[in-house]
Amino acid sequence: MAAKRDYYEVLGVPKTASDADIKKAFRQLAKKYHPDVNPGDKEAEAKFKEVNEAYEVLSDAKKRSEYDQFGHEGPMGGFGGGGGSYTYSTGGFGGGFEDIFDAFFGGGFGGRTSRPNNGPQRGGDIQVNVTLKFTEAAFGCKKEIQVSRSESCEECGGSGAKKGTSPKVCPTCGGSGQVQTSQNTLFGRSVVMRPCAQCQGTGQIIETPCPKCGGKGQVKRTRTISVNIPAGIDNGQAVTLRGQGEPGLRGGPAGDLYVRVTVRPHQLFRREHYDLRCEMPITFTEAALGAELEVPTLEGKVRYKIPEGTQSGTVFRLKGKGVPVLGGNGKGDLFIKVTVEVPKRLSEKQRDILRQFDSTVTGKEYNEHKTFFDKMKEAFGG
Repeated sequence: MAAKRDYYEVLGVPKTASDADIKKAFRQLAKKYHPDVNPGDKEAEAKFKEVNEAYEVLSDAKKRSEYDQFGHEGPMGGFGGGGGSYTYSTGGFGGGFEDIFDAFFGGGFGGRTSRPNNGPQRGGDIQVNVTLKFTEAAFGCKKEIQVSRSESCEECGGSGAKKGTSPKVCPTCGGSGQVQTSQNTLFGRSVVMRPCAQCQGTGQIIETPCPKCGGKGQVKRTRTISVNIPAGIDNGQAVTLRGQGEPGLRGGPAGDLYVRVTVRPHQLFRREHYDLRCEMPITFTEAALGAELEVPTLEGKVRYKIPEGTQSGTVFRLKGKGVPVLGGNGKGDLFIKVTVEVPKRLSEKQRDILRQFDSTVTGKEYNEHKTFFDKMKEAFGG
């Protein structure tokens, strides 16, 4: 089975793309590859399913956040198994159904009504960024963040109407929030339900707007929120605070707040999943004779004994000295790679000592050196 393409690559947008950019790219590709525009073209149909699957994930804030963290595997076993929820024969296109037809017609298809805009609506999600020290991400911490979001207007109680007045039923749509229009489309004449222009799809008219919120029913406020950052979180991952996003409309639930993490690099350690790697220089004498070294870990320095004859590039494993597992038990490991540093700026006395040492060498002390020159003799003769 061919590996799935990155969803951002499928839609041709960067990972920093806004929701509007993702929707725009999806509409263009849906028009290009739609099976009704490319009848009998299996390749176009496959691309259409791929585009729909990518949009189904990236257009949903929660799914997108999980995809950004875990990729195609997803936190619960994967995204888009077998091409999403696309079923052309019944007209079902998963999360992108209305957007696909909106791409062609700007509204419903064949008498299909778009969802009314005057019922309860979920509030929008908010994303904020927080920068952590390497150790804060490894061990967890608490952070205070500033969040600017809409809140219900206290003056009007969220109705949008001036205190002492109430919104009126829209005379144009009768409170439904929609009006019916007809238009010619690629498939013939179509009846389309559109949001009412007079009430903007709310089904209500506010004759005397609240002076504090201007009739919106909501005002912007900045709040300080305390966030518990879990131990083991990594760069690019996010903490989700349910119900801490924008408030819902007309009794709808609030959105979520996503706290996306940026982790500063460490001076000594490099993280690989939950393991840590560190390169540590040692002296020629320590490598030759063996030594008990003072080794750095995230929790402080520890003593570690290396054997006699340790070669440059040797990697030692310190079990359980890595990063705590996010949301689980245990820790990763710490891998210390030692590199033998050749001394510079030697005194004449030091040079003499090394010459004396070299004069006592029989060749047995250098296995790799001997093996290399034996191979060279075989390759070139002599």
